[in-house]
Amino acid sequence: MKDILERAKTIKLVIFDVDGVLTDGSLFLGDDGLEYKAFNSRDGHGMKMLQAAGVTVGIITGRTSKVVDYRMQNLGIEHVYQGQEDKRVAFGKLLEKLQLTPEQVAYVGDDVVDLPVMSKVGLAIAVQDAHPLVVRHAHWQTPSCGGRGAGRDVCEMLMESRGVLQETLDSYLQ
Repeated sequence: MKDILERAKTIKLVIFDVDGVLTDGSLFLGDDGLEYKAFNSRDGHGMKMLQAAGVTVGIITGRTSKVVDYRMQNLGIEHVYQGQEDKRVAFGKLLEKLQLTPEQVAYVGDDVVDLPVMSKVGLAIAVQDAHPLVVRHAHWQTPSCGGRGAGRDVCEMLMESRGVLQETLDSYLQ
């Protein structure tokens, strides 16, 4: 774990996939044609804490859903790329926009469509229930499953690597 924390210290941007990472991968489709997703509230709060600690959060997802826009807006996440058939395109745009190198980026994925970006970043992270090929190509695997706290695992690990996790958690006891 020590080598992961060392690698994590250099991360300035963490990119999350949505389905299977920030959700459990289930898609709820209503008779009205609307799509519904369940997000873990602790993941969301972790993302807020991580942003407050100075790490930028971004989203790159293959699907397009209004609920993703709404949730990310609620969390203050401005870098949201939906409908990305080839996630490398959005990844390149984010690097250029934020003037970062791939080594300064962490990517959190769960399925094979995430591998083209995961293979380029400084810290590739697979959720606990990720596809075996994704796990094989990850630097670290979260203790929790997608949609069940994996996002919070990532946020807290990155905050720990910066030495701010305990201070941040302690602030809630005052």
